[in-house]
Amino acid sequence: MKCVVGDDVVLSRSLEGPLSSQIAGFSNWVFEEGYALYSRHRQVRLAACFSRWLGQHGVRRGSVTSEHVRRYLRFRAGQVKICRGDPAALAKFISFLRHAGVIPPEKHLARRLTPVEQAAREFECYLVDQRALASASVLHYVSLVRGFLADLFGKGGVDLSSLCARTVVRFVQQEAPRLHLKRAKLLTTALRAFLHYARYRGDITHDLAAAVPCVASWSMTSIPRAIPPDLVRRLLASINRQTALGQRDYAILLLLARLGLRAGEVVRIELEDLDWKAGSMSVQRKGGQRSVLPLPANVGAAIAAYLRRARPRNTSCRRVFLRSRAPFRGLQGAGAIASLVRHNLIRAGIEAPTYGAHQFRHGLATDMLRHGASLAEIGEVLGHRSPETTRIYTKVDLNALRPLALAWPGGIR
Repeated sequence: MKCVVGDDVVLSRSLEGPLSSQIAGFSNWVFEEGYALYSRHRQVRLAACFSRWLGQHGVRRGSVTSEHVRRYLRFRAGQVKICRGDPAALAKFISFLRHAGVIPPEKHLARRLTPVEQAAREFECYLVDQRALASASVLHYVSLVRGFLADLFGKGGVDLSSLCARTVVRFVQQEAPRLHLKRAKLLTTALRAFLHYARYRGDITHDLAAAVPCVASWSMTSIPRAIPPDLVRRLLASINRQTALGQRDYAILLLLARLGLRAGEVVRIELEDLDWKAGSMSVQRKGGQRSVLPLPANVGAAIAAYLRRARPRNTSCRRVFLRSRAPFRGLQGAGAIASLVRHNLIRAGIEAPTYGAHQFRHGLATDMLRHGASLAEIGEVLGHRSPETTRIYTKVDLNALRPLALAWPGGIR
């Protein structure tokens, strides 16, 4: 006897087992995630088979765990060929059931932390609760400090009162030469933060943060690697805007090139951030600050085309730019934008200065400078909090600087 689940998923047998009443809700949830009919049918059928197997083995609804999923998959492997997506589909079903409160959360035995891990965890809580640092900064600081503690104490107990200036200096001298300059500077910053924390706790009485050596560096030692305007035009012209993916990528690349947004800023744009009447867009900058930027006509048109014709409709996600395949959710971090840029550059056969997203930001600043914009104007567009950050672009306009160079004595006559 056939069974219709939802509006369009047809099963060959009626629903059975302790989870049968949840199959229709799961079908609707999968539909809202944006999966195609074939994929929805496969996931719902698998959930129905799992529920039937649970009933045959006398498992009650409230006692279902991930272990039952593993046992069922072993049983199923003896009956039919397991598809690659079957474990993920059942894991999704279990996640749906937990979210709906149908089955209780899984209890995991907490792994006992080593003394170094425990000390790093406490430092992490301090950074979040007392210093309110951004999650990315916390991640970097804790990782570097964990390495510092592991080097000092190994697998034994952590005694911060035993720290001394010689120990701190030795570690920096040992590690800094192995790291990139920026990473080495981040190491010293993280160590100073940790030693301030240790003194705040009372574990040390001396200001050992002052003993952390400085990593030698000079401001503005490098020229920003900016993608030239002609390569930007080539890249944009190469995108097939007849496809949904092409319309999304075109809008994102325009935001990078015309507004100089950071990759993370593009990811965080939500539907409410677009003010179509005012022709502007609110952008969440680094540190949580917001800026309102004018929306150029071509950028606005590209975003509007994506929203009208290409953005998935059956999703509740408020992010403007979504994954191109189900589940339709917002892009996951700056890495997704960097991957998008790299893919399109390689596809177009363009040899750009880098394969990252930041080169468009540098390109916009360089172009503004060459057209007479002041550093203050450039800094405002790019969302720089310090004028020093913008000063690096004074080095990029080499053509404008050449007439100012003095003739070299003894040069060609």
